[in-house]
Amino acid sequence: GKGERLRPFTEDRPKPMVEIMGIPMLGYQLEWLRGQGVTDVILSCGYRHEVIEGYFGDGERLGMRVGYSVEHEPLGRGGALRLALGQVPDGEDLVIATNGDVITNLKLAPLIASHRARKMLATIYLTPFVSPYGIVETDGDDRVTQFREKPELPYWINGGIYVLARAIRERLPERGDHETTTFPDLARGGKLGAFKSPAYWRGVDTIKDVTEVASEMQRRLLSLFREG
Repeated sequence: GKGERLRPFTEDRPKPMVEIMGIPMLGYQLEWLRGQGVTDVILSCGYRHEVIEGYFGDGERLGMRVGYSVEHEPLGRGGALRLALGQVPDGEDLVIATNGDVITNLKLAPLIASHRARKMLATIYLTPFVSPYGIVETDGDDRVTQFREKPELPYWINGGIYVLARAIRERLPERGDHETTTFPDLARGGKLGAFKSPAYWRGVDTIKDVTEVASEMQRRLLSLFREG
């Protein structure tokens, strides 16, 4: 997409290239992947793809190999994923796929191990659902007893990170969204797994999200100095 909710930041760049503390979201993702041993990446691009290609190039300066799968017309997320999977080299039996607008420190090894052990075609990373609103608690007489600011609720949401078996490509739509086509079919067949983790995760969809993630990163950075 064109990242409409992040305008004006996305007027001259795609959503994953919106900067947080001077670094594009995609830059954080590649560092996260590289730190866990990922060496080869295919970036699925459409709108303003030349901005991504110009910034990352072939990935040499990151110590990675970076390739590009470019949509010349909108294919939907499922169609774009199918197109990108066509570039995966022979011999690779699984792929890590991630949305371009998430910031996380999720450990991939346990996610991959869960996927392999259960022999799934796809495994979705689930993250705890944090309410976007403050919660007001009351007693039986409707007296306010507590305020809870954006609490974690007892539900899990799709974190936009997946482990995919290579064989899934033929089950993805040529156009459309895999989450409304392929994934429901896999779930009915018992081939869609879930991996729950409370790891740090933030989806960045709005300007408010950019500001909040930047503040969280600043706090984490400052805590490093306090720990000494």
